[in-house]
Amino acid sequence: MPRLSEVIAELDALWPPERAESWDAVGTVCGDPDAEVTRVLFAVDPVQEIADEAIALGADLIVTHHPLYLRGTTTVAAGHFKGRVVHTLIKNDIALHVAHTNADTADPGVSDALAGALDLRVTGPLVPENNLGRICELDRPETLADFAARAAKRLPATAQGIRVAGDPAMTVRRVAVSGGSGDSLFDAVRAAGVDAFLTADLRHHPVSEATQHSPLGLVDAAHWATEWPWCEQAAAQLDEISDRHGWDLRVHVSKTVTDPWSSHHTSPGAPN
Repeated sequence: MPRLSEVIAELDALWPPERAESWDAVGTVCGDPDAEVTRVLFAVDPVQEIADEAIALGADLIVTHHPLYLRGTTTVAAGHFKGRVVHTLIKNDIALHVAHTNADTADPGVSDALAGALDLRVTGPLVPENNLGRICELDRPETLADFAARAAKRLPATAQGIRVAGDPAMTVRRVAVSGGSGDSLFDAVRAAGVDAFLTADLRHHPVSEATQHSPLGLVDAAHWATEWPWCEQAAAQLDEISDRHGWDLRVHVSKTVTDPWSSHHTSPGAPN
């Protein structure tokens, strides 16, 4: 079986840490480089539920998309929820490795996985300078409403579901997708000349301005849901690496929904 350092070297080749944004915190959070790795769990969030799942699974390594500590800290005391995760992992000899913005800009990366989950054909990056987002084509035109229904059917279910801005009857042929928060990319989306943009965390003012600026259709999914397909893609990549090296790793993808929203209610009332 491989040592942790050998597995991490392969993961860093997939998602080079130097490609992460300067503000990001990627790489190995905890773990003994000389420890053997037999089972790996992929997840979006490094939260307690995932640490507990790794224990039950017998995993030696968790790979998450989101960092545990995005900003600096002076304590990992177990009285804090992040410190408790660290204590849980170390007590159970479980390593934690993070691939965040370096996975966003990889090829294939987070947006490739999102496009694949929606059965879209990728034609190129949305932002070529850093390989962020993807421009895609549908096999055949469909309405914005049908495209949103496709997203609702193929992405993991969350309390938010799928929100749509734009004419539901408009025809969609070319789309842009970006896993995670995407409303900073509207300029690139407009320049790409696509019919619709699927991403997450769209805010009121950027959406209002975007819909006034052009007839662009917007599809807003939960942040977690747009990034979860990357876990399956990343697990398949590690499976291939394991086979190539004869490691016989057991690779798993967590299906635990760690999206923070727990319910959704539609108000029947009108403004007073």
